[in-house]
Amino acid sequence: MKDSHKIDKKLFGTDGVRGVANVEPVTAETALKLGRAAAHVITQLNRRAHTEGARRKIVLGKDTRLSGYMLENALVAGITSLGADVLVIGPLPTPGVAYITRSLRADAGIVLSASHNPYEDNGIKFFRHDGYKLDDQIEAQIEDLVFSGKIDNVRPTAGKIGRATRIDDALGRYVEFAKQSFPRKMTLEGMRVAVDVANGAAYKSTPCILRELGAEVIVRHNEPNGTNINADCGSTHPDEIARIVKETGAHVGITHDGDADRVLLCDEKGEIVDGDEILAIAAVDLLRNARLEQKTLVATVMSNFGLDETIAAAGGKVVRTKVGDRYVIEEMLSKNFNLGGEQSGHIIFRDFTTTGDGIVSALQILAIMHATGEPLSKLKSCLKKYPQAQRNLKVKAKPPIEDLREVVKLRDEVERELGGKGRVLLRYSGTEPKIRLLIEGREFEKIDQHANRIADAIQTAIGVN
Repeated sequence: MKDSHKIDKKLFGTDGVRGVANVEPVTAETALKLGRAAAHVITQLNRRAHTEGARRKIVLGKDTRLSGYMLENALVAGITSLGADVLVIGPLPTPGVAYITRSLRADAGIVLSASHNPYEDNGIKFFRHDGYKLDDQIEAQIEDLVFSGKIDNVRPTAGKIGRATRIDDALGRYVEFAKQSFPRKMTLEGMRVAVDVANGAAYKSTPCILRELGAEVIVRHNEPNGTNINADCGSTHPDEIARIVKETGAHVGITHDGDADRVLLCDEKGEIVDGDEILAIAAVDLLRNARLEQKTLVATVMSNFGLDETIAAAGGKVVRTKVGDRYVIEEMLSKNFNLGGEQSGHIIFRDFTTTGDGIVSALQILAIMHATGEPLSKLKSCLKKYPQAQRNLKVKAKPPIEDLREVVKLRDEVERELGGKGRVLLRYSGTEPKIRLLIEGREFEKIDQHANRIADAIQTAIGVN
């Protein structure tokens, strides 16, 4: 083996390269190689004409994790060593990096973030020049170059080495972009909005956008220190925004994850409004205004079955994909749909943006509240949910689920018992060492008991940390 660093022969998961920072594959050494490989591969994707001798440009942003400094510098070294320039924009939401990539006419964008994961983790995600995530084939090419050493000898010298430039107005550009998704003749004056920015990438942008649109903004968890991102706050801890809304008497609450590509809302009563409810509110409004493309909403298999009934009652339909916003976006692109998302709060309004964008999504719901004069508690009542029981269990290994005989036997038994009035979903997380179980049915007590039985069987079969 040429490389003394043991790297698993699979770098990319469902959302870029993800893991514990400073442990393979999220190390400075691998980031440098990824930078070189990405500069070689991604810049070939953009077929737009370049002036003879012009350098390729890659935008590089990050969230507020301590390890971002280490990985940022390694990527800059790798990219510039291949002769491409880096436009460094600092902390900005993941959708902001996608937008700046398009805005600056760059050849690609990279964001350093582990999204909703704890600060010890980090990740490296890539965007094409048009702001959409890379597809599997391109990621496979980058992976191949990292492991094969095929470009080890590609070493520009002298004036052909790339340079890094800091872009100071990226935040302002993104703020203006997000504001443009809000109806031009409308303001948020008179609306009190509570915001939990998770000590993450939106700690400046989201409050600024809301204030500039006229809202009274109450912000919490907006003092990132490198280690407090997602710590007992943000969309993975929704009781926090519920507490803030009740404490401040806000009309609505907004809570992001660390890189702000997700959003959950909280109504004026302190009740959480999840991604399914956001999708239902938005889709029903778009259907009412004849603006939902092909009258179709894209959701994943994790979305509540009540969503299908709500959209059908409004004259539309739901198409489902595998879990992961990239699969939602792929379906939207291939069929030209304009609204899709996940229960977790990844919502894609393709009329405005190319990826999940927490603040753009929130603004669409605030606009509906303003236009209808209805509080969020009333708007969310359009979705009648089936009860769900969920378990997220840390596992020591990820053997194929179908090989777990007792677990599969129990899963099938529960599905038979539900008799077509519910379902059981069991899958491994693509970004964490976890197995996710979801049971949906008419009676919560029964499905909760079933979830405990299946969780116990999983623990027996593969062990739970």
